[in-house]
Amino acid sequence: MKPTLGLTGLTSNAMALIAPGAFLWLTFSEQSAYGAPSAGSAMWMGMLLATLLCLATAVSYAELSKLYPGAGSSYFFAEQAFLSKKQAYKWARLYKFVIGWASHLYYWVYPGVMVCVTSIFIGYMAGQLMPSKFTTAENSPLLMILFSVVFAFGVSYIAYRGVVGATAVNVAINLIQITALLIFSCMAITHRWHVKEGDPDWTLDSTGTPTLNVQDTTPNMIQDPKFPNDPTKQIVDPSGATSPKVDPSGSPVWVEYAADAKGNVVNDSSGNPLVVATDANGKIADLTADQKKAGATQAIPEPNTTSYQGGMLQDPKTGIWTFLYHSSAKSVIYWHAPMYIVIQGCIAILCLVGFESVSSMGEEAKNPKKHIPIAIIASLLIQGGFCYLFEYFAANYFQSSSYTNVTAASSSAPIGDMMQLCGAWVFGTAKAGWWFMFWEAITVFLAMIGTTLSCINTGARVTYAMGRDEEIPTHFGLLHGKNNTPHRCIWTLAILSIFIGIYGVVFYLCGPAASSALDTNLSTDQAHSIWYKGVFSFAAAGGIPNSLIIITLISNFGTFLLYMMSCICAMVAFHEHQMHNPIKHILIPGFGILANLACMSFYIIGPFMVPGMSKKEPFFALGFCALWGVLGGIWFLRNSKKMGREVILTKPAATPAT
Repeated sequence: MKPTLGLTGLTSNAMALIAPGAFLWLTFSEQSAYGAPSAGSAMWMGMLLATLLCLATAVSYAELSKLYPGAGSSYFFAEQAFLSKKQAYKWARLYKFVIGWASHLYYWVYPGVMVCVTSIFIGYMAGQLMPSKFTTAENSPLLMILFSVVFAFGVSYIAYRGVVGATAVNVAINLIQITALLIFSCMAITHRWHVKEGDPDWTLDSTGTPTLNVQDTTPNMIQDPKFPNDPTKQIVDPSGATSPKVDPSGSPVWVEYAADAKGNVVNDSSGNPLVVATDANGKIADLTADQKKAGATQAIPEPNTTSYQGGMLQDPKTGIWTFLYHSSAKSVIYWHAPMYIVIQGCIAILCLVGFESVSSMGEEAKNPKKHIPIAIIASLLIQGGFCYLFEYFAANYFQSSSYTNVTAASSSAPIGDMMQLCGAWVFGTAKAGWWFMFWEAITVFLAMIGTTLSCINTGARVTYAMGRDEEIPTHFGLLHGKNNTPHRCIWTLAILSIFIGIYGVVFYLCGPAASSALDTNLSTDQAHSIWYKGVFSFAAAGGIPNSLIIITLISNFGTFLLYMMSCICAMVAFHEHQMHNPIKHILIPGFGILANLACMSFYIIGPFMVPGMSKKEPFFALGFCALWGVLGGIWFLRNSKKMGREVILTKPAATPAT
């Protein structure tokens, strides 16, 4: 490897893996669902907690990179740190294996999470591009399964060939996705400033299309001609006709308002909306001269109006609060409950991981001891400290009665929904809102490819390092003769990612994300289509754990464990070292250890402390992690005996230079 990367190149490579353009879109639904019905209120504070936790860990990685600026990773740092100490050396092999084995929960599951969420993204876009065949309300299981296979093998093939994205490409992707998300964020904040309580506002109709009018957006159902004698067989009226609202007695409510060309209701001198006369059959009268004089050009159904009040609703029977939306900007960043913040932090960590990847580029950096530590911290501050916090504030601030957090939890792409609503509000039409979302989605997809490729490359190299050291089967420690890549590790990751991705997409609308809309999302044709075989009813979905949350929590548990152990490495490495600094080498990594440990512990205590929170997802994740640990212990002891290696070293090896 040639030392060609300066500070900008190193920082850009780390920023490409953190990728705010991808993860804001991908994780907002999970964060809305996890800890439901109340914890979504602390989404921004959870992101802040995750950022602080990662910063403490990033400082540890940065400091370790100063001592060991080679092609490093936590696995490499662990051995170097312990072997350099007169007393701690005996734990070097054991600690190195534990940190390597634990890191596989992160590096092996994380690519599968990326395959899953990218497939969900594709399912949503299929509904946007082919609404007659697919729906955005509920993605096609078959389509997502097929895409999981193609995407996992496609990205893995790029990694197998050794074609890693150039630094210039990473710089371009970073600029594009950051710019795209900042534009959306500014639009979302501006919308909240200008749309006041009670103002007409855009919302999504039953087809997922932005509309100002809600009275006649329910599709009209007619008798299915294939079953003329069965009144239970109904299909959507192909003419596009819609059904009106009804009053409590079931009688149609025909109300039309005078509106201007943009669809805004025109008021009289007293501020009351001007009503257009209709007869019993709903026939609309012509606009009066006074209405035209007031600026009216058309008659529209009753417009949707927004509300920012009552964003927290309490169930009178259970006393449990449900979060819908924030009443103010202060509420977005408010400390609602410590437990809610930890819940959100347990998911938000998924967005921020990747800053540590730059520590493995020591052989490619021109000045590794100086630039790698700066790149680690800078990438996290730019992406997490600025981009994510600003974007999550904007998305949470945007929500209202027109688009609630409950809606976001059951959507396959809540940020895509919000982009459509923002675009429609800014540009004045639903079609313009769709095109705004579409171009933003392209930047997100590009970021997904780059991030998944980085995941597989990083994970494969950790596995390769352990195989080369004969700590896991030695065939993982082989390089491809032509491409010089750890091909067996890459293809193993590809297969694992397919299975993880498929599991994730099949049950992603279950558990906390289950909605009664599951029973009404599909038209009759869609429900009988092969693309929607195996979909769940609301009753069935509610009892099944949410797969996307489970695989995310497994990956994040591995992250917490890896980051905590890396902080310990930093404390060991600088103990009695001439560069020792109490703040950087005791206080900061100590905070990182405690914060990571707290998040790991919350998997157990959280469901018992937060009313309404599902116990299934964290317990399933924790059970899998425990099983992984047991299997690792069995393998390590048996392999040590077979290889004739000491578990606890009795004499120091050659002490690495520091």
